[in-house]
Amino acid sequence: MSVLHVDAKILGVWGLNLSALSILVLHGPNLNLLGLREPGIYGSLTMSEINRLLESKAMELQVNILPMQSNHEGFLVDAIHGSLGKHQGIVINAGAYTHTSVALRDAIAAVDLPTVEVHLSNIYRREDFRHHSYIAPVVIGQISGFGSQSYLLGLEALVYYLRQ
Repeated sequence: MSVLHVDAKILGVWGLNLSALSILVLHGPNLNLLGLREPGIYGSLTMSEINRLLESKAMELQVNILPMQSNHEGFLVDAIHGSLGKHQGIVINAGAYTHTSVALRDAIAAVDLPTVEVHLSNIYRREDFRHHSYIAPVVIGQISGFGSQSYLLGLEALVYYLRQ
């Protein structure tokens, strides 16, 4: 039995399909506090609960996801760079970095992977500074305002795009 066969068998136990699309899901700053942080704006679900919903949707769509969260811009940039050769697309909620980070914008442009920007709240109904996204010009689409459903819609849209 080859090592690859053993690895495939182990990964299969975890529910991963090695021939399926792989999607990196990035949660940006303060999203680790979901469920506690301003639930009137961001909802009552925790990031772990959103990840479970995403995992369920991924199984339905027959894709693999790798959810990651960081409050640190450099970590998010490194994760985007590291997606090359591992993932076919990215779903990102960059949080406040959406409105401030040229570095994230440049990282997404550099890897040239289809990316969907998602937001829990409708950023265009909020403070003026939230109306601008540095990321929007380099992604295939943006979904905002649907709470945790924004992530699921983003994943679905990305998978649809990748399969076309």
